[in-house]
Amino acid sequence: MEFGKLEREIRIDAAPEIVFDVVSRPEHLRMWWPDEASFAPEPGAVGELAWNGHAAVEAITVVEVDPPRKFSLRWLAPQGQAPGDGNSLLVTFELEPSGDGTILRLTESGWREKGWEAAVLEETFHDHERGWDLFLPRLRSYAPSVVAR
Repeated sequence: MEFGKLEREIRIDAAPEIVFDVVSRPEHLRMWWPDEASFAPEPGAVGELAWNGHAAVEAITVVEVDPPRKFSLRWLAPQGQAPGDGNSLLVTFELEPSGDGTILRLTESGWREKGWEAAVLEETFHDHERGWDLFLPRLRSYAPSVVAR
């Protein structure tokens, strides 16, 4: 198996504008992904995602903000380094209207650039597959309850 890019696609019963807010605003992210999120949804902004159950805190850097089509961030940089090109994974949410809902395409890339040993790469990749398979259904359930601002 090639561990270059993790991809998922789901349909959400909410408009792209709402789904965009759900994937790009900390107050919504906390409802389906991390327990805590703090960042400004603007390119170059830095912040954190935290999972209390795992005592994990990850620094993030917002890369692209193109409402209501695309939002991306970098995360999982080495301890003490800001996530950037070559030292982190890039998570991209691409949104496409689909009837009265949205098709969300998630891509997580940058795996080979991390320089991990093969066993670490494989285990981390599979861990993220399991994670996205848990969190994306939460996003699908939560987004329709959000009222457009």
